[in-house]
Amino acid sequence: MEELLNRVLNLQFSEGVINYYPELLTDEALEFLVALHTRFDKGRLQLLEERDRQQSRFDLGIFPSFPEETKFTRDEDWHAAYIPQDLRDRRVEITGPVERKMVINALNSGAKTFMADFEDSNSPTWDNCMQGQQNLLDANKRTISYYDPKKDKSYSLNNEVAVLLVRPRGLHLNERHLIINGKEASGSLIDFGLYVFHNTEVLRARRSAPYFYLPKLEHYLEARWWDEVFTFTEEYMGIPVGTFKATVLIETITASFQLDEIIYELKNHIVGLNCGRWDYIFSYIKKFRNHREFILPNRDQVTMTAPFMDAYSRLVIQRCHKRGIHAMGGMAAQIPIKDNPTANAAALEKVKLDKEREVKNGHDGTWVAHPALVQIAKTVFDKYMQEENQLDVMRENDAISEEDLISIPEGTITEEGIRKNINVGILYLEAWLRGNGCVALYNLMEDAATAEISRTQVWQWRKYEVLLDDQRRFTNDLYQRFFNEETEKIRHLVGEGNMRNTQFEKAFELFHQLVTDREFKEFLTLDAYQQI
Repeated sequence: MEELLNRVLNLQFSEGVINYYPELLTDEALEFLVALHTRFDKGRLQLLEERDRQQSRFDLGIFPSFPEETKFTRDEDWHAAYIPQDLRDRRVEITGPVERKMVINALNSGAKTFMADFEDSNSPTWDNCMQGQQNLLDANKRTISYYDPKKDKSYSLNNEVAVLLVRPRGLHLNERHLIINGKEASGSLIDFGLYVFHNTEVLRARRSAPYFYLPKLEHYLEARWWDEVFTFTEEYMGIPVGTFKATVLIETITASFQLDEIIYELKNHIVGLNCGRWDYIFSYIKKFRNHREFILPNRDQVTMTAPFMDAYSRLVIQRCHKRGIHAMGGMAAQIPIKDNPTANAAALEKVKLDKEREVKNGHDGTWVAHPALVQIAKTVFDKYMQEENQLDVMRENDAISEEDLISIPEGTITEEGIRKNINVGILYLEAWLRGNGCVALYNLMEDAATAEISRTQVWQWRKYEVLLDDQRRFTNDLYQRFFNEETEKIRHLVGEGNMRNTQFEKAFELFHQLVTDREFKEFLTLDAYQQI
């Protein structure tokens, strides 16, 4: 096999790969991955370079606007292609990593769909990614099962399960374990390519198809890139163009200025947009990080009722329904609080109110992070959305301006908020470095997006020495004191004797470096990826 790779495909495994997953990485599958890389990786890298140029314009004070060159796309009357029958009703979607037990529980949860995640809730170790592919193939074949020896419990699929959607890694993430033509492969293309190669015929036999969530798009040209990847693959496999379907996460501030354009570029394949709220907040901070006036308050204070978040949510509904596709709501990250009924009731009430706001605004469905929230969200949507969706809710009277999309919310920055960001950021990084990308912390399900908010806020607050609610300046000395105290708390909680069995020392160092470097790092996962 290795001789074939080097001689014919010019593909190599990097050092450190022990498991080669021959059932997944067949000669034919690898040949297809090389074809994708050869045709599309150069374009991916050019799109990433354009992101850097766009950031330079933001740094100069040239803020996002509705593109003048695509005004005709926004003004003309056109619609995206059809929505398949098994995606017509998406009132509750559950999300989570591609870990085997999670896949079974999510598919059995009662949600309409399950987004299996290779991105923000997955630590992309080689084994996590490859085993995740095997788990999804087994799920689509309806052969997946799992035995938990600690609980002495077996897991298998119900007769009725959620429709599966897959989120590949973002364009910025490489798959460093595969070297193609002398370069690290694209995580996006590996995740997408292996899934479609092994699952397309299985799904088509069930009158379904591979469905996707596309993350972190920043420009309509990135949507065009994905559309070309889809079309090339459909032609490669000899299936009709438009077979694959995608929902795009609107989780960058730039994408919200190009909603019609993104839909248009993917019009043969797109079935919806989603309000990826946590990454959207991260993007807002990141893109405007070098402007003192764009400073957000404590993370907990930036909710979907903040003016810039509310504006973007309503604009997504308006543009999606005009083009005949779904407008999906955001994540409820709460998890059950088993030992405190009062706190649990309060948390679930927040979920209910959040979902009521979404469905009344016109969203066609919503996200939850835990199976226990599925019925709560479903009850709300069943009450207010008695049809399959709300494509008839047009919100034509909404006039969302460029200023609305970047308006700065009011709020405070507190010592408690800073300490929480430091603590959560470190705890998440430590788990991620151990191979766990979905972590329950303080009754919330945290993933890479929320960790990004935590470290980015501390970076920006420290840079500008923001004024806290108690009138202190957040100087470097104050940061250092908070950081030292928070790390000491963790050491005490874990115990010095147990620290060697964790990744906390690496997490301390990485978090500190991320928030004290003069130059901002675009994604925390880029540096952390080299350590797993």
